[in-house]
Amino acid sequence: MRTWTTEERYRVLHSADEIIGLHEKIVSSEYRQKFHVQPITGLSSDPNGFVYHKGTWHLYYQYCPWGAVHGLKFWYHVTSTDLVHWTNAGIGMWPDTFFDNKGCHSGSAFSAGDDLYLFYTGNHRDENWVRTPYTCAAKLGPDGKPVKLPEPLFGPRPDYSEHQRDPKIVYVPEQKKYFIFIGAQSMDKKGRALIYTSESLLEGWKFAGELKVPGFEDFGGMWECPCIVRISGKDILIFSPQYTKLPGRAESTNHNIYMIGSMDYETLTFTPDDTYHYLDFGFDFYAAQFAANVNDPEMAVLIGWIGLPDNHYPTEEEDWEGSMSVPRELRLVNGRLVQSPPAAFGRILKDAVPGDGKLLKTCQVEIRLPEGENPSEDFTLKLFTKADGSGGMSFAYDAASKIITADKTGMDLRYNQQVGEVLPVPLDDALKKIRILIDSCSAELFLNDGAATFTTHVYPTAGEHFYTLTGPGAAGAIVTVREILPSVKDDFVV
Repeated sequence: MRTWTTEERYRVLHSADEIIGLHEKIVSSEYRQKFHVQPITGLSSDPNGFVYHKGTWHLYYQYCPWGAVHGLKFWYHVTSTDLVHWTNAGIGMWPDTFFDNKGCHSGSAFSAGDDLYLFYTGNHRDENWVRTPYTCAAKLGPDGKPVKLPEPLFGPRPDYSEHQRDPKIVYVPEQKKYFIFIGAQSMDKKGRALIYTSESLLEGWKFAGELKVPGFEDFGGMWECPCIVRISGKDILIFSPQYTKLPGRAESTNHNIYMIGSMDYETLTFTPDDTYHYLDFGFDFYAAQFAANVNDPEMAVLIGWIGLPDNHYPTEEEDWEGSMSVPRELRLVNGRLVQSPPAAFGRILKDAVPGDGKLLKTCQVEIRLPEGENPSEDFTLKLFTKADGSGGMSFAYDAASKIITADKTGMDLRYNQQVGEVLPVPLDDALKKIRILIDSCSAELFLNDGAATFTTHVYPTAGEHFYTLTGPGAAGAIVTVREILPSVKDDFVV
């Protein structure tokens, strides 16, 4: 693994000519994704500024152009009309002011009439490398480029640590106010979310207080990417707690969770209906963000980063790493979030064929388990095996406990072993259906029509493109495979 100097990581990009050679090198990688958003060079991480505006979906993401390393962050911009076909629009935010001299860190977007606004964390560091995070804003100009406000909306609170970032803006009609949620950390290193309010988008912001979540006062060491949305009359709070280990997550200290409950904007209190739930059970899913301006009371749209902070992946050797997940439509069913690929995803699926034990480079595998009075029996699904059925990533289902055990130790390319290679996936109901979206270096599983999901990077070698389904529960299962057509343009646009 390459060692980067601070100067290399925080180098300012001046011209596309500086990275076109990197792009020409990586586009031939066997692991370049075909239907996932990915960086043109270097690193992609947190999704930012996800919004529906005037008939177009806009998505930005954290981008470091020089290699698979966290350094000087830009926002890269992609657009879509259907959440499936994405086009590169180039760098959408440059760190070019005093307030963001060391990076434009994560944030959100908001559509108001004909105007689109971006809110982000300006990462400022002085000559002694002391960080000051500013909450900044910009308005998209007629040319599609952001025009930044000359001053931040507000600076950091001195009574919290330097970790104050990821502004998520929401409008609450009952209050006739805008609210910004900021991920934060207390001085005693506890995860927090701070709330600011204003009656105007670009001025008058005041600190309202700390978000109160009864029962979770000591939960995690930093809350990244807090985000809230209303679905079917319930408030859904998501965030990414860091610096803590949670049950069933092996050695990872970075997670993505959600809570269902009610938000009181008068008292700044979110009251959960019960406990927290994992947004995704996989090895690689983080920093998820709801899209703004969806305007559907029964549904929200969410996207996450396929990756984790501090983890490392095989494509780092090729100077790139990271993908966005497939966007997901979220609905509430029986008190739980149910996630599914966007409705338009069917447009890029070819006709189904019976499963014959082979995996295509990009394909959807659907497994329907037999119906009956007692259809639940143990079975094991192994993906990315060799032709003789050996190796691969296994998903062993225990019908009695309704738990799937995911195990990637059988893959040729192993990585992040210190974080953990085996994870449990508990289900609320017996497993009846599995839908798997496989791209060149990722797999996303939707279990029981999205009642649970599992997202992982995976880097199969030349011989690892087969699958097996064994055990008593596999008898009578119907397996179909559909090729997934490319839907993301891998164009070099800066």
